[in-house]
Amino acid sequence: MTVKLRAHHLLCMLTYVGKGYSPAFIANFDAVAARLRAGEAVQVHEGPDDICQPLLDTEAPHCLGPGALARDALAAQDIGRLLGRPVQPGATIALDAARLEALRAAFRTGETRSACAGCEWSALCTSVADNDFIATALRS
Repeated sequence: MTVKLRAHHLLCMLTYVGKGYSPAFIANFDAVAARLRAGEAVQVHEGPDDICQPLLDTEAPHCLGPGALARDALAAQDIGRLLGRPVQPGATIALDAARLEALRAAFRTGETRSACAGCEWSALCTSVADNDFIATALRS
């Protein structure tokens, strides 16, 4: 089984510390993080993914908007350059310890953060990265 993630959520998962848009969103993200910790691979998905599900029942979910799609494109480009292969819908990415560490290092230096420009969570994510990703859901 795989976890379906849109490209910019490959970045969000690195700094997720149990904060989010709503209690339902947080509970769902916790469940997705548990699946990733258990070793499920990621399948890159276009549009709303496993993390977005609780937002789809809200009025005008931002995950359907052009901003989210633009973040996906930027994240896919940055992460693809880091991994040395295209990050496109349908691609599968195994998140072993070495790959997670490479993603964290690139995030910390800003190498993969072009998708984060203007994001409301950017300051939190910077703080999490500055603290070596301690207490993130994927570190548990």
